[in-house]
Amino acid sequence: MPNVGSTALDVLSYRFEPRLVRLYSGLDQSTTRTDENMSNVDQHPGKPAAQSFGRDVRRVNTDHSKIAPGEIAIGVIIGRASENFDFFVYGIASVLVFPSVFFPFAKELEGTLYAFVLFAFAFVARPIGSVVFMSLQRRYGRESKLTIALFLLGVSTAGIAFLPGYASLGPTSIVLLSIFRVGQGIAVGGSWDGLPSLLALNAPANRRGWYAMLGQLGAPIGFIIAAGLFAYLYANLATDDFLEWGWRYPFYVAFAINVVALFARLRLVSTNEYSRLLDERELEPTSVVEMARSQGSTMLIGAFAALASYALFHLVTIFPLSWIRLYSTQSISEFLVVQMIGAGLAAIGIVASGKIADRVGRRTTLGTLAVLIAVFSGFAPTLLGGGRVGQDIFILLGFSLLGLSYGQAAGAVTSNFEAKYRYTGAALTSDLAWLIGAAFAPLVALGLSAHFGLGYVSVYLLSGAACTLAALSVNRALEIRD
Repeated sequence: MPNVGSTALDVLSYRFEPRLVRLYSGLDQSTTRTDENMSNVDQHPGKPAAQSFGRDVRRVNTDHSKIAPGEIAIGVIIGRASENFDFFVYGIASVLVFPSVFFPFAKELEGTLYAFVLFAFAFVARPIGSVVFMSLQRRYGRESKLTIALFLLGVSTAGIAFLPGYASLGPTSIVLLSIFRVGQGIAVGGSWDGLPSLLALNAPANRRGWYAMLGQLGAPIGFIIAAGLFAYLYANLATDDFLEWGWRYPFYVAFAINVVALFARLRLVSTNEYSRLLDERELEPTSVVEMARSQGSTMLIGAFAALASYALFHLVTIFPLSWIRLYSTQSISEFLVVQMIGAGLAAIGIVASGKIADRVGRRTTLGTLAVLIAVFSGFAPTLLGGGRVGQDIFILLGFSLLGLSYGQAAGAVTSNFEAKYRYTGAALTSDLAWLIGAAFAPLVALGLSAHFGLGYVSVYLLSGAACTLAALSVNRALEIRD
């Protein structure tokens, strides 16, 4: 019987190799450089133990340094999918589980809003994680940093899986849930590997849109797996069983996926070619204070340029699920299936965005999609309040727009960063975009809609679209001036 995994990898390698050949040129020289580097490192026995760990990992990979481009692409997507899966598992649980398990003293609406407050903690913690772990990387190396970050992510996720509810621990359970959620945010911020920036710098000028969308595919993949698990458990377990133990299984799966992702990403970042290319492109952590003083305006413009996409992100994933649970008679498990179909459309849209952006430009694509999201926002209240058909149309249209815009949302203006600031700048720009656009979206949308009407969903989306258009205009004006 043929090796299916190997065959699939060969197909992917064939597909991506022409596009990535420039990125991985010069691989034949790696073994010699590896031996020289290992010799030089061994002359410094006083290095921290964590640096020895990174050196050992590179030694393991010395004989396997010629990684196929398809394998690189798979490693990137696995890493992004695992992070998104963790966040979506938590997000869906914030709607279906946490109001009953951790906030049983509150009414359903208030309990869900409390859960959404904790949901936002991870996005507040992400930039903190980026700063802290970049400091660790400067001292101990990227392999150690990534291992610690993904270990923290796994521990935080497993901690939630085993956490007793309010009935057993009282308010302590809420405190512990908050701590684990902050741990998830710090870990995701700390797991930044710089690969998107490396791809952008090495991509041909007419293929940058294609390179930009690769890592974004992790979001729909992560959502489909998370929603599928919850849909199955919710449909096949009694309510008491689901709230007692059933909801914990997706968190167990998340922990297992984190282990796989750790080895997949270590296999990537520990190669000598990867390290060499990062060094050549000056993609190393820099002082955050220095970067903010020198490139602060670029960071803010980059964060706001993607705001339409990030504002829409949780308004088609987490918020509508809470609205259906609280104010609709539609089956939760069936609605999750509709969202999974929507995520499939988003994946197609992400791939299509790469082709479109390479034809008309990434910023033109983002601007056009921001206008379309603004138009879509005008129909959101009618669709969400229009019964099952309207709600399903909202999801399918919303996910389609999300895919087309989100595919190009990462690093749209990070090319404006000076070379030595790009690694740190790209990470913090992404963190700020998530914080400003997505962190509080479910909380704000549900709170305002429940008390004042669904029209506020339109206001939220429209504000995100306006910020994107304004940021792109400012960026264009600065480029013309320069």
